Amino acid sequence: MMLQLGDDVLYSVVSVVVLLGTRSPLWTVGIVASLYLFMAVFQFPQVPSTRAQQVLHPPGSGRVSAVAHRGGGHDAPENTLAAIREASKNGATGVELDLEFTADGVAILMHDDTVDRTTNGSGPLSQMRLSELGKLDAAAKHRLGDKFAGEKIPTLEEAVEECVRLQLTIYFDVKGHPDEAAAALKELYKKHPVLYNSSIVCSFEPKVIYRMRQSDPEVVTALTHRPWSLSRFGDGAPRFTSLWKHHWLTLMDMVLDWAHHHVLWKFCGISAFLVQKNFVSPEYVQYWAQRGVEVVAWTVNTKVEKEYYQELLRVNYITDSLVEDCEPHY
Repeated sequence: MMLQLGDDVLYSVVSVVVLLGTRSPLWTVGIVASLYLFMAVFQFPQVPSTRAQQVLHPPGSGRVSAVAHRGGGHDAPENTLAAIREASKNGATGVELDLEFTADGVAILMHDDTVDRTTNGSGPLSQMRLSELGKLDAAAKHRLGDKFAGEKIPTLEEAVEECVRLQLTIYFDVKGHPDEAAAALKELYKKHPVLYNSSIVCSFEPKVIYRMRQSDPEVVTALTHRPWSLSRFGDGAPRFTSLWKHHWLTLMDMVLDWAHHHVLWKFCGISAFLVQKNFVSPEYVQYWAQRGVEVVAWTVNTKVEKEYYQELLRVNYITDSLVEDCEPHY
C-alpha cells in the first residue's frame, strides 16, 4: 500500500512544511499546536469494540461474514427486496445497500443517480418523485428479469424492515448527500434500535461519515476506499487521456490514500475499512488491526477468492453472488 508512513510522522511532516513555507519557528509551533488541538477536540472516538464486533461478526455467523453486494446483484435485481430475500436464502450474513434520494426527498435504494441502467425507465433521480419510480420495473435489465419481473424500487424504510425481519446485518453505502443521509439514517436508528447492533454506515466520502457521527456518535461506521480511484478505473485503465491531468490526479491519489490511512480514519473514528480486494494482504489486515479497525474486502466474486479471504485472511468480504462465480466488479 502506498505511503504507509507511521501515524506519528504526520505532525513532523506538517512542521517541516510550515517551517519551509514561513521560515518562522514561532509560526511552526503555533500551527502544529493548533493542528493537535483541532484533532483532539473534533475527532470522534471509535465505538466500543464489543459492539463493532457484534455488527461485523454477528453471533452464530462464524469468524467471516459474507455480505451481498447491492443485495447480491448477480443473484437478483440489485438493491431490491427480492435481492435481500435471495441473499438471506443463499446464506448471506448481511447485505450492502446503496442509499439515494428522490426528487421529493424520500430515501430509496439505488446505486446510480439515474434509473437508466437497472430499470425500464430513463432520467435522473433528482428529477423523479417516488410516485414515478413506483411505476418502474427494477428487474427490467437484470439477467434474471423474467423471474423477478415487476420488482419495485424499495424505499430505505421498506428495505430496513425486511432486513430486520430476516436478521441480516446491513452495510449502508452512502454515495453523497451527507446531511440528508445522516438525518434519514438517524430517524431509522431511532425507529429500529436493533440497527445499532446490526448495521454499519459506509462511504467513500469522509464528510458523510463525519456527518453521521455528528448526528449520532453511537453508529458504527466505515470508510470505503480504492487506491488510484481518481486517476484510474477499477481495471487499472487511466481515466483521462491528458497526461498532465493523469499525473496530477495520480498525485492527488497518493495524498488521498495517505490521508485515509493516517488522518481520516482517526478523525472519523471508524470501526472498519472497506477496500477493493486487489489491495488486501495479511500485512494490510495487520496494519489496520493494530489500530482497532477491521478490513472488509470488496468485491470478491469467485470461489477461489472467497476461500482465500475466509481461510487465510479471515476477513469479511462483499460479493455479488452467494451461489456461483461471476464477473469481476470494481
